[in-house]
Amino acid sequence: MQRLRDFQADADRGEYCLAAGRGWGIFPPNQFTAARPTRDPTLKIESDTVVTFHYTLRNEAGTELESSRGSEPSVYLHGANNVIRGLESAMAGREKGDVFTASLSPVDAYGLHNPGRVQRVPVKHLAFRGKLAAGKVVQMNTGEGMRPVTVVKAGRHSADVDTNHPLAGQTLEFDIEILDLRAATAEELAHGHAHGPGGHHH
Repeated sequence: MQRLRDFQADADRGEYCLAAGRGWGIFPPNQFTAARPTRDPTLKIESDTVVTFHYTLRNEAGTELESSRGSEPSVYLHGANNVIRGLESAMAGREKGDVFTASLSPVDAYGLHNPGRVQRVPVKHLAFRGKLAAGKVVQMNTGEGMRPVTVVKAGRHSADVDTNHPLAGQTLEFDIEILDLRAATAEELAHGHAHGPGGHHH
């Protein structure tokens, strides 16, 4: 869980990148490019480390929003803005086998909710299934591709949509299990993301 193209840039803008197949789309895509990783059993998470991990995401009320457990783990390149800033900070210095919980304030996750990010758009620019209704998360066609937005008010020809990230303004809790660490390859460093199972491919 493309899951996010540039996680932190979108969090800074209060935007939500298009996910592919899993929930809120916080992590890199589950894709494949051949690579020859070099593993070090003493490795700790720092810049240029490829991290493989499982997570469960909950909101402040304890409601589970998303989990990788029961499917393939997520993979990212540490220090390359592949995940939100607060989660990356919580990962720093961790080792393979570590299990921990990271609680992130809105500022460290997807930012504060900005009421000024509501706009009126033609319905033809929205992709959705079923009936368009207030509260529904749909895909909006933008100059940078499709992005999820939340419908505030639906009309016959236009709709008011909230372009804040759906998790903006929320305190989030990540239950993390570090499964594997390795040094990034030269190709991964050049491309700015992890390759291989759970990573990115071209």
